[in-house]
Amino acid sequence: MYIPRDLEKEIKKYLSVKEIIAVTGARQCGKTTLILNLLKQLKDKKSIKMISFDDIKALSLFENDLDSFCQLYVKNNDIIFIDEVQYAKESGKKLKYIYDNFPIKIIISGSSSSELSIQSLKYLVGRIFIFSLYPFSFKEFLLAQNPSLVPLYEKARYGVEITTELNRYLEEFILFGGYPRVVLAKNKEEKIIVLRNIINTYLLREIKEVLGLKEDFKLLKLIKSLSLQIGNLVNYNELSSLSELSYPDVKNYFNILEKTFICSLMLPFKSNKRTELVKNPKVYFYDLGFRNSIIDNFSVERVDIGGMYENFIFSELVKNNFTPKYWRTKSKAEVDFILEEKEEIIPIEIKVNLSETNLTRSFQSFLEKYHPSAGFICSSHFENELKVSHCKVYFIPHVKLLQRLNLYLNK
Repeated sequence: MYIPRDLEKEIKKYLSVKEIIAVTGARQCGKTTLILNLLKQLKDKKSIKMISFDDIKALSLFENDLDSFCQLYVKNNDIIFIDEVQYAKESGKKLKYIYDNFPIKIIISGSSSSELSIQSLKYLVGRIFIFSLYPFSFKEFLLAQNPSLVPLYEKARYGVEITTELNRYLEEFILFGGYPRVVLAKNKEEKIIVLRNIINTYLLREIKEVLGLKEDFKLLKLIKSLSLQIGNLVNYNELSSLSELSYPDVKNYFNILEKTFICSLMLPFKSNKRTELVKNPKVYFYDLGFRNSIIDNFSVERVDIGGMYENFIFSELVKNNFTPKYWRTKSKAEVDFILEEKEEIIPIEIKVNLSETNLTRSFQSFLEKYHPSAGFICSSHFENELKVSHCKVYFIPHVKLLQRLNLYLNK
């Protein structure tokens, strides 16, 4: 069963141009499936060669005998798709050679962005478009679970009954996440097994084989520590103690977790360095199912539910090309997310439940300091509007934030 991905529309724009298309993302998030679906639509018009660097023969030729590789896989084809490109050494330099010497469209995918780092990109500047694919967004999750709800979800104009139905799906989504194989699993037990396999494969193949990291147990300790701190300021010294890693290694491992699409560090919004904290980021996971599997907790009733809703909103914003930041002052006034879009500053606060139009002192403080035109406060069901000076504050359910945000920005 193929679930259409939002990223398809963006990639299609560049299928007919010369530049290399690179799709990176977490292992098992659907990169290969997405690309094969796109190529399937071209197979009657184009000569296409598809290989994977899981194939030792193809990988060896690419690394050691590029001329033979080109004769076998590149020559006389219109498109070449190379999967698992992260296994190749010096891939950037070799891809540049193919790009410069053959009239062929190159599409690559990989589960780590490490091979598309500064070292590789210096060879591919002006020759490559890089796209990041994440596990399913909530909209893509709905397409897999109940497609009839998607048109309502996209319009964001529905009442309490539909909100309640969407929240039922949201409850499953924040517990088990959006990895395609997990979403399509038949029951809870199968979902848990699939998530454990994803984690084991990540540690074995991504960490040991690709990145050559021998002390993967320390990385696992770090991931577990971070799993218990979603939405919190990163304390590097504490993480160093918990993971048995040195302070520099903690920062290095953070880099690995970001490049392999497991965690993301959210930076502070800092217009005034004298009064706002500017040093430590916050941490969130791209997929809550991965996170919950790490701590082996799939309970519905739990003490960390507030952090999970925060993490859900963060990942949805990132998957939809927003760059959220947080705001926190030395006096501990704090707003969960700040967006800077179209010359506007938009504060977003996340609550679990809310029943009236009350603003926190921190939210009011932000409004007084920055005078935004709009702000959003999200909870499970409550919906209302409040005018505070020149700012309209929208109280909306979590499931409506993206649509209402886009409506506001595109008004």
